[in-house]
Amino acid sequence: MSIGYKMKKQNDIAIKLSNISKKYILHHQKPTLVENIFKFGQREEFWALKNINLEIKKGQSLGIVGNNGSGKTTLLKIISGISTPTSGKIGVNGRIVSLIDVNSGFNPELTGEENIFLNGMLLGMSKKEINKQFNKIIRFSGLKNFIDTPFYTYSFGMKIRLGFSIAIYSKPDILLIDEILGGGDKNFLEKTLRVVQNFLKERKTLIFVSHLLPHFTKFCQRAIILEKGQIKMIGEAKAVVNKYNPPSML
Repeated sequence: MSIGYKMKKQNDIAIKLSNISKKYILHHQKPTLVENIFKFGQREEFWALKNINLEIKKGQSLGIVGNNGSGKTTLLKIISGISTPTSGKIGVNGRIVSLIDVNSGFNPELTGEENIFLNGMLLGMSKKEINKQFNKIIRFSGLKNFIDTPFYTYSFGMKIRLGFSIAIYSKPDILLIDEILGGGDKNFLEKTLRVVQNFLKERKTLIFVSHLLPHFTKFCQRAIILEKGQIKMIGEAKAVVNKYNPPSML
């Protein structure tokens, strides 16, 4: 049974994961109607996460590394509430904003302007808050000339720029970033990294998944290595990165 809960404000923990596991059922062949009814067919249990225990303090930055399929994105989705665990408990203090899927929270038929309001409200902003931050969001994204065009016409990088801009101006307490910072152009990446630095100075919490390992040692205090859905190592970010990818390989 999966359980999510809000922690009491009296402690200094932003996120607490207790024995979090996530199971998927894999179908190797498309089942027939009879197989569906009687639960026949080739089915396999796949544990994307297994017994994850983790505490992240307020104001702390945590990097997550691991090979493809190690469970990184699944872990972020469970923390953000996009997905529920098969078992375990989740405790969260503060507003979480996740940048996991650049299309999430956007309507492809709506303009960038309309999507600012849609996505902003999905992130918990009021219409008044969105109106107040509207011009800042557009200015930061650099998409003024495209803001009245449909979202489906945006490139991958443009979607990242708009999504990140809305996320930052929604004033989250906890920010989850999954493999997207490399999708923007150089100028936007530099702006983004400055924003992340300021975010951490404000004692906000950052969870960062990326293969851009130099960013880990720059922004993350701690890091974990995920392997086959389990935490293989946790510790100071530089030591973890060196273990995952030794200096001779950089």
